[in-house]
Amino acid sequence: MARMTQRRKIHRFRLDGSGTELPVRFKEDVIAAEEPLEIRLGGRSFAVTMRTPGDDFDLVAGFLVSEGVIRDQSELVSLRFCAGGPGEEQTFNVVDAQLRPDVRPPDTMRHVYTSSSCGICGTESIEAVRKTQHFDPSADPLTVPVDVVAGLPDRLREAQAVFEKTGGVHAAGLFRVDAGEPELLCLREDVGRHNAVDKVVGWALRQGLLPLRGTVLQVSGRASFELVQKAALAGIPVLSAVSAPSSLAIDLATETGVALVGFNRGDTLNVYAGRNRLDRPSVTEDRLRVGAGQ
Repeated sequence: MARMTQRRKIHRFRLDGSGTELPVRFKEDVIAAEEPLEIRLGGRSFAVTMRTPGDDFDLVAGFLVSEGVIRDQSELVSLRFCAGGPGEEQTFNVVDAQLRPDVRPPDTMRHVYTSSSCGICGTESIEAVRKTQHFDPSADPLTVPVDVVAGLPDRLREAQAVFEKTGGVHAAGLFRVDAGEPELLCLREDVGRHNAVDKVVGWALRQGLLPLRGTVLQVSGRASFELVQKAALAGIPVLSAVSAPSSLAIDLATETGVALVGFNRGDTLNVYAGRNRLDRPSVTEDRLRVGAGQ
């Protein structure tokens, strides 16, 4: 976790509401790290993204899945850190991916700077990110008891080690839910919610687990278009978020067969797409209030 967090000196003010001047405390705070990562394909620059260092190979692998470049572990020959240029110091902020010779790289390199808040900035149009799907989430027969889905945000929060220290990162957790009690397969944290999802998908690719049938992806923030896209391209049948979805996210979820849950707050949740995947509660007490989006 060393590079995932940094320490900074701060001045902390406390206000008591009475107008009394309180002493200023000088202390250190633990901050979530954010650094650029350049992604190269066969030595050629492909994209630059801002991320929290850590699990970088997973991030690159997942990013390539999300870009429609690869879909199988065998298509990714190697990943390695390299220096930014001749004679430059190794910063571990450049990763070069070597693809299998028969895997066709993108026709054009993106050459874009991707911020930690947006996973599809720089693309020319919405149609450009509606990539051909290799997997079909709609064919997954998974149904999940609604109370099981409602319990996932708490399970996610309990496992967020970096958030516990900094309060400044998003998280994505992949749960297997088709065999009884939910099992947390992988959790990744990052300043960018799309990066956290890419790290989870990249982990799954490198483990040879794609498509991710029988799973739920729980995210700590909102459900945007790019998160639904990443879930669909990985074959994930259910995406659950603690906050709101966007209209385009709902449209894409409906189109691709991904069940989309939003405002999952433990005792309430909204289903915006794929209502058929949410089953009756497995507990006898019906304590959940469920709003169906369709």
